[in-house]
Amino acid sequence: MASTQPIRIKTITEYHRLTGLPKPEHPLISVINIEAIKQPPMDGPFSLFFDFYSISLKRGIHAKFKYGQQPYDFDEGVLFFMAPGQVLSVEFDKDRVQNPSGWMIFIHPDFLWNTPLAKTIKQYEYFNYSVYEALYLSDKEETMLTGIAQSMEQEYHANIDQFSQNVIIAQLELLLTYGERFYQRQFITRKIASHEILTRLEDLLSSYFKSEALAKQGLPTVTYIAETLNISPSYLTGLLKALTGQSTQQHLHHKLIELAKEKLSTTNLSVSEIAYQLGFEHLQSFSKLFKTKTNLSPLEFRQSFN
Repeated sequence: MASTQPIRIKTITEYHRLTGLPKPEHPLISVINIEAIKQPPMDGPFSLFFDFYSISLKRGIHAKFKYGQQPYDFDEGVLFFMAPGQVLSVEFDKDRVQNPSGWMIFIHPDFLWNTPLAKTIKQYEYFNYSVYEALYLSDKEETMLTGIAQSMEQEYHANIDQFSQNVIIAQLELLLTYGERFYQRQFITRKIASHEILTRLEDLLSSYFKSEALAKQGLPTVTYIAETLNISPSYLTGLLKALTGQSTQQHLHHKLIELAKEKLSTTNLSVSEIAYQLGFEHLQSFSKLFKTKTNLSPLEFRQSFN
């Protein structure tokens, strides 16, 4: 995989020039037919990042991808999102015929200036390294999204007037909403992969809680867990919410309280000793969390067993 310094592409016009495309008709937004691209942005393996948003629907591209530092299964998926500043590394498979098709939409943040979408676009998890796999679409869904992309293209090719930006923004919001639907559905339809991650998470937490790490270091951080599982923190949280209804932090607290209950009900350790073993520096912090989660103080819980 490419290990070169990532290339920064500052403008949409620069990307057009690097790939042999005509100059874009609008400097802040472009819809590109992938078949029209005459050359890759650079020769050999490369890494790049944009100063603008990218939404891609691609087929027929045989390559190894890394999104951030995470291998990405673009071979099987089709819909892919990138936010400004996110690094994509690409190494094409020279032994396979490349017959790429599809489209890309580029939107510069300046195009969203002074619109609600300027803030809300950051709330879509698939723009935050949160997906290490492309979104899977049926033929019908692919045709529908392609229709939205084509409508955006027609709008900015038309004579620009006072309504043009609002129309394009509305079409973009519709496309992002469908992307969110497909993203959430993918958690549900890919239960085997999702539950495999959940099983690895449970094994990781079980080992961590049985070791001395809990007493010495406290609860593992979300970042530590995600890195150990080779997924992003936001993907982990999204997965847990879909499968358990809890965030990663809530899941950790749940596990911690279950362990606290076990120690309170089956050992003679003092509450202070239990708090220490669970990684709390202060007894008050442990008691407060325990009561928040159970409506009982640790002592009240213990007394309920006597």
